[in-house]
Amino acid sequence: MRFGRRPAVRLLAVLLLSLALAGCAGHGSLPPLPPADEGPYKLGAGDRIRLVVFGQDELSGEYLVSDSGFITVPLIGAVDAEGLSLRELEGQIGSELKQGILVNPNCSVEISTYRPFYILGETKAPGQYPYVPRMTVLTAVSISGGFTFRADQDLMSITRVVEGQISEFQADPLAYVQPGDVINVYERYF
Repeated sequence: MRFGRRPAVRLLAVLLLSLALAGCAGHGSLPPLPPADEGPYKLGAGDRIRLVVFGQDELSGEYLVSDSGFITVPLIGAVDAEGLSLRELEGQIGSELKQGILVNPNCSVEISTYRPFYILGETKAPGQYPYVPRMTVLTAVSISGGFTFRADQDLMSITRVVEGQISEFQADPLAYVQPGDVINVYERYF
C-alpha cells in the first residue's frame, strides 16, 4: 500500500497536516505590540515612591501607590498618583502643602521600586519579577532563568492594559516591557 494512491488516506494526511499548521499559527495571529508610550514614566498601582520634602522629615518617606491609585501623605491625606509623572506628582503635593500648611514647600519624588512584571510559559523560573527600566522581552526571559528546551524562542506574547482595555499582543524578543506586563513564552511543537 502506497501513501499517495488511496484518496481517503491522502485526505486524512492533508487534514492532519492542516490541523498541525493551524495549531502552530494560532498565536502568530495576535496583533502586533503597539509602540511604547513616549514621555516620562507614569505611576501606577504597586509603584513605591520616595518623597522628600526639604526640612520636613515627618512628611518625607516611602509611599506605596495603592490599588486605587492613591498615596496617603501626612497633613494632606490621599493624593491621586496614578497616571501622573514624577514631576506632576511633585507639583500636586507641593500645591496641596502650600494651602495653609507650608509657606514654600520644596518637594522631590523618585521611584524606589517599580511595580513588577510577570512571565509565564517556557522559561526556567516563571513568576513575578521586579521591573527594570528599558527592559526587553529577551532581558525578562534571562531574568527568569532563560528559555526551557521546549521554548519557541521567536513566539511570545505580552498582555498589557492599553487605553483601559486588557489586550494580548504578539511580542518580538527585542520589544520593550512595561511594568505590569504579562509575558507568555510559548512551547514549540517541532
